[in-house]
Amino acid sequence: MTADSTQALSPALSRSRALRDTLGQFATGVTVVTTRDADGQPVGMTVNSFNSVSLEPPLVLWSIDKHALSYNAFTANEHFAVHVLKADQQHISNLFAGRGTDKFGQIHWHSGPAQLPLLDDCAAHFHCRRMQCIDGGDHTILLGEVLEFTASGGEPLVFHRGRYRALAGD
Repeated sequence: MTADSTQALSPALSRSRALRDTLGQFATGVTVVTTRDADGQPVGMTVNSFNSVSLEPPLVLWSIDKHALSYNAFTANEHFAVHVLKADQQHISNLFAGRGTDKFGQIHWHSGPAQLPLLDDCAAHFHCRRMQCIDGGDHTILLGEVLEFTASGGEPLVFHRGRYRALAGD
């Protein structure tokens, strides 16, 4: 790459970084989404793009990078589970945000409906049936129908401006 081509990319990279920083102004909850791959192995990843869509029918969505290692597992499996993490579960968020390692060997979990891996002791979880995969640029948006859900409560894990945060007191 020449100096000229590096300079040509610089404005686009600067704009991309600026957009990412600006999007980071929006605080999000932190979730881990799980499923099973074609071999039946548990797969999971940290996601902060989770959102509710509709109550009737009960629909939620989240998005996955098209280059994610688990992309095929999530877009092929009919079911997935979304786990809302508690404030003291930052280690689980970090574990599932990383590549490699036996993630499920380092946490407590069990098989739930449709043999989905369900993480223990989360603030809430949703068992979903994938309804649709929607093209979203460099991501795919997964729309899911909520089939079952539970909530145990607790303070949520929050992410804002590239860092985990605590909720402000009342």
